Amino acid sequence: MNTADDRPPCTAEETHRRTFFVRLTWGLSGLIGAMMTLPPVAFVLAPVFRKMKHDWRSVGKLDSFKMGQTVLVRFEDPAAETWAGVTATTAAWLRRVGENEFIAFSINCRHLGCPVRWVDTAGLFMCPCHGGVYYSDGTVAGGPPPEPLDRYPVRVHDGEVQIDTEAVPLTTTPLTINPQVS
Repeated sequence: MNTADDRPPCTAEETHRRTFFVRLTWGLSGLIGAMMTLPPVAFVLAPVFRKMKHDWRSVGKLDSFKMGQTVLVRFEDPAAETWAGVTATTAAWLRRVGENEFIAFSINCRHLGCPVRWVDTAGLFMCPCHGGVYYSDGTVAGGPPPEPLDRYPVRVHDGEVQIDTEAVPLTTTPLTINPQVS
């Protein structure tokens, strides 16, 4: 019977070869680990380093908007990918408040990003997801939203109403760990 004690000791050449294969295995394992880890890390960090696009988008003629009326206007999202198709269209709530002065509100609730709707009879923006309510100036009237509706910059240029379509954050709700749960 052959046991470990019966084997002759390894030669220097065998030890060198074994060390080489151990190091090769560790090196290839590290390379494979890096190849699996880098894409998700790059995906998470890419928005931090990407510059957001700013474009003035025309949403209609100046005289097509009535004083004091809040209407939904649609335009192309500047952050959309070329393949986005119909989903590249987004919207804002636009209100004419002066001869050449407008206010544009994001359609996304600041709680979790659900689309808010304007209820003309109540003069409120309502979020159907969790009961968020905003006054006509976009400030929070009730519910879970932590902040007022975000606003887009608006200008009148050559008789056209235009919205600066930078990306608007959907929510500012921080992710927190419940301290009572252990």
